[in-house]
Amino acid sequence: MDLVARISNNFTESVHFKLQAMDILAAPLAMAAERMVQCLLADGKILSCGNGGSAADAQHFSAELLNRFEMERPGLAAMALTTDASTLTSIANDYAFEQVFSKQVLALGQPGDILLAISTSGHSPNVVRAIQAAHEREMTVVALTGKGGGQIGELLRDGDIHICAPGERTARIQEIHLLSIHCLCDAIDCLLMGVE
Repeated sequence: MDLVARISNNFTESVHFKLQAMDILAAPLAMAAERMVQCLLADGKILSCGNGGSAADAQHFSAELLNRFEMERPGLAAMALTTDASTLTSIANDYAFEQVFSKQVLALGQPGDILLAISTSGHSPNVVRAIQAAHEREMTVVALTGKGGGQIGELLRDGDIHICAPGERTARIQEIHLLSIHCLCDAIDCLLMGVE
């Protein structure tokens, strides 16, 4: 096995899908950033959730907003619903794992807040339930998905924003999700700080 060639192929494939995604996702990413800024300026907050690598992405996004991305600015109201082990395990134990995010959304979400829902497959049952809870709380949903969007794509309403990465490989979708998160953070900072 030629590992150098295999690694080079991974880079090439990643670049290909990112360039393909640029044409598809630039407009919905801009729309999502504008909606997030409106939410934050109205004293709202952004909740985020996902499983596995998507949980890490939810935490990454929240950290970039709460602390800072690339510009100095005050912290922004964002919270990952994936980080509190006591909350996650108590909900999973007392109710069901499918409710670990939705119960938090129902408790913490307010009308006008935003849920950033991340699922590479678009079928994660607990993310689906979180979206349903966000709709119940009159929140906007920004969904980061792949593989056509799955159940999540079908669940979104008018006013929600779907950012669906092209391709079928989970690794490539996750790479596009990470770039999308960085694009959102950069756009939010530019809009808030008045950067051209």
